[in-house]
Amino acid sequence: MKNSSDDDALVSGDNFIGKLPDHLLIEIFIRVPVTEWATISCVRKHWANLFRGECLWRAVLVKSYPLASQAKRWPGPIPRGLSRRRFAALYISKQIFSLDGDMDEIVGHAYLFLKEQLELSTMPPPSGVLHGTMIDQFIACGKSRDVANELASQIWVAALDNLEENEHTFLLLKRLAQEADVFLPYPYSRSVKVQWRVFEKLFTDFRDCFNHVDYYDILSCAKNRFQPIPSAWLGY
Repeated sequence: MKNSSDDDALVSGDNFIGKLPDHLLIEIFIRVPVTEWATISCVRKHWANLFRGECLWRAVLVKSYPLASQAKRWPGPIPRGLSRRRFAALYISKQIFSLDGDMDEIVGHAYLFLKEQLELSTMPPPSGVLHGTMIDQFIACGKSRDVANELASQIWVAALDNLEENEHTFLLLKRLAQEADVFLPYPYSRSVKVQWRVFEKLFTDFRDCFNHVDYYDILSCAKNRFQPIPSAWLGY
């Protein structure tokens, strides 16, 4: 059982931390694991404001990715954004794609762009527009068409795999599966790998969401694109 001296010590420590200037709080916070930041921001309103501000994220960026401060702004349709956005892009590129080098931040930004578009409450633009935007971004940054296509395909698959399993995602995947085949020059058409992943998720993760008519409509679309199709996709 705690005694009064323990309680006094806790209150004293809390008051001490609360009186620290912002620059010291920021230095403390950026040394705490990323997984704890959401919890820390809920402790005090002032701390939450720090996590919403540019100063903390600029410090995080310098500490975690020292070379990021030397990166020049790039051309293309996907903007770089402020420090918080840049940190998220770099973190994603490391955690999801295990990339390292001059393209890692751009890949992270492309992933954020695509995932945010796919998660819009209203249906996002056609997949060809989204795919073409990423291709244009990579080509504008000097990548070959083959590299641009491979990077965009990796981003598509990762974004699809990280969507929440809910009704919106089911409707989105149905729409992607039923999109008409439009001839677009390479590399502006989605790769077979991406199209396959759309159908695979529908027939595995969302099989129970189908009604009879929807199932056979999507199955017909799958048969028009792939031959043969996996036996696991069959059977309503």
